Amino acid sequence: MAENSESLGTVPEHERILQEIESTDTACVGPTLRSVYDDQPNAHKKFMEKLDACIRNHDKEIEKMCNFHHQGFVDAITELLKVRTDAEKLKVQVTDTNRRFQDAGKEVIVHTEDIIRCRIQQRNITTVVEKLQLCLPVLEMYSKLKEQMSAKRYYSALKTMEQLENVYFPWVSQYRFCQLMIENLPKLREDIKEISMSDLKDFLESIRKHSDKIGETAMKQAQHQKTFSVSLQKQNKMKFGKNMYINRDRIPEERNETVLKHSLEEEDENEEEVLTVQDLVDFSPVYRCLHIYSVLGDEETFENYYRKQRKKQARLVLQPQSNMHETVDGYRRYFTQIVGFFVVEDHILHVTQGLVTRAYTDELWNMALSKIIAVLRAHSSYCTDPDLVLELKNLIVIFADTLQGYGFPVNRLFDLLFEIRDQYNETLLKKWAGVFRDIFEEDNYSPIPVVNEEEYKIVISKFPFQDPDLEKQSFPKKFPMSQSVPHIYIQVKEFIYASLKFSESLHRSSTEIDDMLRKSTNLLLTRTLSSCLLNLIRKPHIGLTELVQIIINTTHLEQACKYLEDFITNITNISQETVHTTRLYGLSTFKGKVAQTACMSACQHLSTSLMQMLLDSELKQISMGAVQQFNLDVIQCELFASSEPVPGFQGDTLQLAFIDLRQLLDLFMVWDWSTYLADYGQPASKYLRVNPNTALTLLEKMKDTSKKNNIFAQFRKNDRDKQKLIETVVKQLRSLVNGMSQHM
Repeated sequence: MAENSESLGTVPEHERILQEIESTDTACVGPTLRSVYDDQPNAHKKFMEKLDACIRNHDKEIEKMCNFHHQGFVDAITELLKVRTDAEKLKVQVTDTNRRFQDAGKEVIVHTEDIIRCRIQQRNITTVVEKLQLCLPVLEMYSKLKEQMSAKRYYSALKTMEQLENVYFPWVSQYRFCQLMIENLPKLREDIKEISMSDLKDFLESIRKHSDKIGETAMKQAQHQKTFSVSLQKQNKMKFGKNMYINRDRIPEERNETVLKHSLEEEDENEEEVLTVQDLVDFSPVYRCLHIYSVLGDEETFENYYRKQRKKQARLVLQPQSNMHETVDGYRRYFTQIVGFFVVEDHILHVTQGLVTRAYTDELWNMALSKIIAVLRAHSSYCTDPDLVLELKNLIVIFADTLQGYGFPVNRLFDLLFEIRDQYNETLLKKWAGVFRDIFEEDNYSPIPVVNEEEYKIVISKFPFQDPDLEKQSFPKKFPMSQSVPHIYIQVKEFIYASLKFSESLHRSSTEIDDMLRKSTNLLLTRTLSSCLLNLIRKPHIGLTELVQIIINTTHLEQACKYLEDFITNITNISQETVHTTRLYGLSTFKGKVAQTACMSACQHLSTSLMQMLLDSELKQISMGAVQQFNLDVIQCELFASSEPVPGFQGDTLQLAFIDLRQLLDLFMVWDWSTYLADYGQPASKYLRVNPNTALTLLEKMKDTSKKNNIFAQFRKNDRDKQKLIETVVKQLRSLVNGMSQHM
């Protein structure tokens, strides 16, 4: 029972498994079959029995189906057998047709392959042509680049490179030759930069060497442009100079006209020779290098390099030669180099965009101007020749006018000219001091004699002398002044001419020029001429006669100052009545000085002569009475000195000329030898200026007189006592003199 019940339970399970096997994919049968072996021990056997039963059922169904369709299959086989023969015939026909087609198509295949090959070649040729058409412009442009490099057309070469990179290379960038070209372009650019920089360096060196020629040309141009205005100024001066007579002394206008005409002719001849800066300098290296660096995007580097190098050159140009002040050529070369430098910079400023700016040139000019002024101030101080100073002034004026024409401020240069003007006047004063000394040395300090009318006119043509009484006198006659007066007057006018030369072209008004001329003339009269006269009257060979003549000469020179004022007025056309016009005060202050010096010299000469008279070796004896009379004469001289014969002496200055005589005579008059000997050498001594040798000499002469009168002296006790006193004093003085000799 148990086995039956168990078998009943497994049958449905086996059916289920069989259904799964039939319905499930073969890949999933494994797990299903495994469940058969996992069940009860006899389950496999039972499953196999069930499986066999199922197979038999299926076989029965297949048999039924085959029986159902068997007739149709038989009919189909029969039909196939019927068409078999036809099929074989068709196969033979198809095979034969195929063979015949193959034989006929062999030639077509050959031609077709030829056509295909030609088509491929044609297509390749077309492709090559297309690629070559792309490459050919690139190659042509690169060839053009090489030609431009060979022809040194570097700016064009850079433009070609830009076109190659931006337009042509993108078309053929896949080709190796294009990559080689692309790799070569940076090297070509560097080569161009180096070559253009080398050209720039050569250009900078060239303009450094030719700066003086450039500057000379620019200064000639500026001078030529100024010629017309200068000629007009000279003509205007001639107009008011035509009637310039000062006491029959005429300014030689014909000579001025001749000089002007000659200068204008020279300027006309040289006009065609004047070249422009562009004619002297090839600026193409600068333009080319600037354009190249601009194209390369490195313009700032080029600008910095150019400015740095030009600043270095500016420092070299501004450095003067140590001996520049010795000749005018040294100054001229210095100025032309500086002008040449700034003319080039001005040209660069106007023809390039941003290489140099106005701010840069102004900064450079201000730096240069400070250096120039310092150099000129230092070197001009060594100039002692007024002609050299005048030429320096003319060069500075041309230099300033030239640079002012290029827009550079030059006011500081004209301020410097006023400093140099003072120096020029100083050199003129020194030169004229020598002229005056020579005139005084050659003068005989005697009135000028004239024997006829011709000689008289010659003198008054040189000096404005007017004296109706002298004119009425018959020949021969004499002028009151000596020969030095007309010579001095002529030289003063020459000094005014020389001083006027410096004032020309200084862009100053006539009033300022007039003031400068009057001040410089005053300096000549009050300082130079006065100093020469003072030195003259102090010379030992000048006696009283010469002093009197010098005073007379001075008086006439002082009176001639008004004619010198008229002379200056005719030159400047400025009336003397104009407010603030400087007047020539001439030698008025000196004339007191001359009188004082003459008076002091006379008193000193008189005092020295009187002292020499007492001490003269020819005078062997002198009595006390003679000493007393001599004292009275000295008192008269002292009275003259105290009467202030010439105003201006302070206190008893004039009386001091007789102080040596006075103390010596007081000592002998009061016979105060004890005080003299006791106080000798003391600063407060009453007889400080009495020399022991002088006193001893005079005392010995008085002693000899006493000895000759010894016969009568023995009867007079006072005389005997005095003689003893004299001998005692003589001994003491000799001891004092001997002591002084030992100390010396």
